[in-house]
Amino acid sequence: MSAGTVVAQQQPTTPAPSGDDSGPVQQNDSIVLKKKQPKDDTAPPPPAPAEEKIKNPKGMDLPVIRVNVPVVTVDVSVLLDKNRQFVPGLKAGNFRVTEDGVPQPISDLRTMKAPITAVMLLEFAANNWYFIQDMQNTAAAFFRSLKEDDYIAVVTYDLRTRILTDFTKDKMMTLQALQTLTIPGFSDTNLFDALYETLDRVSRIEGRKYIILVGSGRDTFSKINLDTILKKIKATPNVTIFAIGTGQLVRTMAEPGMGGIQRLDYLQADNQMKTFASMTGGLSFFPQFQGALPDIFASINDSIRNQYVLSYKPSNPKQDGTYRKIKVTLVDNEGQPLKMVDEKGKQLKYSIIARDGYTARREVE
Repeated sequence: MSAGTVVAQQQPTTPAPSGDDSGPVQQNDSIVLKKKQPKDDTAPPPPAPAEEKIKNPKGMDLPVIRVNVPVVTVDVSVLLDKNRQFVPGLKAGNFRVTEDGVPQPISDLRTMKAPITAVMLLEFAANNWYFIQDMQNTAAAFFRSLKEDDYIAVVTYDLRTRILTDFTKDKMMTLQALQTLTIPGFSDTNLFDALYETLDRVSRIEGRKYIILVGSGRDTFSKINLDTILKKIKATPNVTIFAIGTGQLVRTMAEPGMGGIQRLDYLQADNQMKTFASMTGGLSFFPQFQGALPDIFASINDSIRNQYVLSYKPSNPKQDGTYRKIKVTLVDNEGQPLKMVDEKGKQLKYSIIARDGYTARREVE
């Protein structure tokens, strides 16, 4: 599969305007007096009659035309299931987008490879040393994957949410923040509150943002519930969450001795992490060994640094604040599901990672 060729359109050259456009020039010459002209006694002609001004009829104002055509943009990653590599070279005709089940014509398709703006949201609570060690190793692995121009913030949570460093390109500042994570405070893990606050902060930043959520997925004492945080995720555009679970190995070893309630608690925690990621077009991982972390962040980097950006004008133009479900699929030239094969003709499975919907704006009178 070869990448498509983009032909740049040449812009017509506008000729430079003639003359000096540097503004008026003040001359410092001496004053010249003109000869006095003979007085002309001829009376000036009468002024022309003023034109009658036509007014609009009373009560009729000038028409005001308001044009508001919404455009929806969807970030899409297409990754091979086997090695999580990005699939390049797809055309606009290979994508089919439906909104609430209705096909939408794609008006623009482009690829994007740019620095990222991301928050490392880390669970740092005094509950289990193995969970803390997994978090530290995961944060260090993500730090090593950063590029020079990436903007990164570090936020931790236990009973409260703490901002260790705001968005910065200074990798030394980010490293120093991670190195402070040695002695935890409270044992509570208020995940919902921390994620809500983080979404609220990043929503004020322009462009695409990412949240690298590293934790057990458990919530013990948040002020808000699961439904509230899910609504917040739906209402926050341009944010993708990547969730990485901690404590997987120690959980596996301790599972035979776990009670039914504790086992169910951890299962629910994993499902919450998966839901946060899938709702935003992200990925979720639950590694048992540290050696899996480089491959995990290689997959995340492939997903967030190489993306297709689709744009379309929705067939439903209503600005009613409703949630619109989006589904992205790949098709061939005949409109059938796209099949990918390797060099040996063996069919390859792939995943399409995209946000599952958006909240329409409300009309402002």
